[in-house]
Amino acid sequence: MIDLIEVTDVKKHEKFEGVYWVFFEDGSKKLATLNLVPGVKVYGEQLIFFEGKEYRVWNPYRSKLAGAILKGLEKLPIRKGIKVLYLGAASGTTPSHVSDIIGDNGLLFGVEFSPRVMREFVEKCVLHRKNTIPILADARFPTRYSYLVEQVDVIYADIAQPFQSKIVVENAKIFLKEEGWIMQAIKAMSIDVTMEPSETYKKEIEELERGGVEIKEVHHLEPYDIAHAFVVGRKI
Repeated sequence: MIDLIEVTDVKKHEKFEGVYWVFFEDGSKKLATLNLVPGVKVYGEQLIFFEGKEYRVWNPYRSKLAGAILKGLEKLPIRKGIKVLYLGAASGTTPSHVSDIIGDNGLLFGVEFSPRVMREFVEKCVLHRKNTIPILADARFPTRYSYLVEQVDVIYADIAQPFQSKIVVENAKIFLKEEGWIMQAIKAMSIDVTMEPSETYKKEIEELERGGVEIKEVHHLEPYDIAHAFVVGRKI
């Protein structure tokens, strides 16, 4: 169902393919993606119809990738037609926007450990999106799902476990193409609640670097997510 909201304009994002700005009558603007499945919401987001196209408003308080964009992200390697391995797909909020961006010719492999959350992911996202493949598995053990996943252009990680970067590196060794990209949301409180978040970020970034990742950007996600850093790196 389209939300009856007064919109004055929709424009392409100045840097990122597949990302848009929706401009509202009150002078505000919000991020959005072009809805791959018109008429279908994933997490209660606003649907905007403008000049014959339907857009999904992208909430930075629900999606760390949207938060990172608003915090000044310089590089978004997610684009039309690529393959993405998404670690920690949860119920599909950010994966659904990634799915919008990569389009029908792209492919998203969504790994999630919790059966209950995976059920939500399938019901809310996968059933409507042919470019999304759900994988019920523990990201700590990538060899257990290696028969399901192809070589990918991007690994996106949003996992609430200790040793987050180690998990990313192990997956990258198996699945990430040479010079492929890593995008990781580091959740400090899931690693060590006794340590200052800045120290946790440093340790996790060093783990990525030891694993052959060249760090390109680091952004703190406050106010959208507390004690989270968003890291972008490239396999070398």
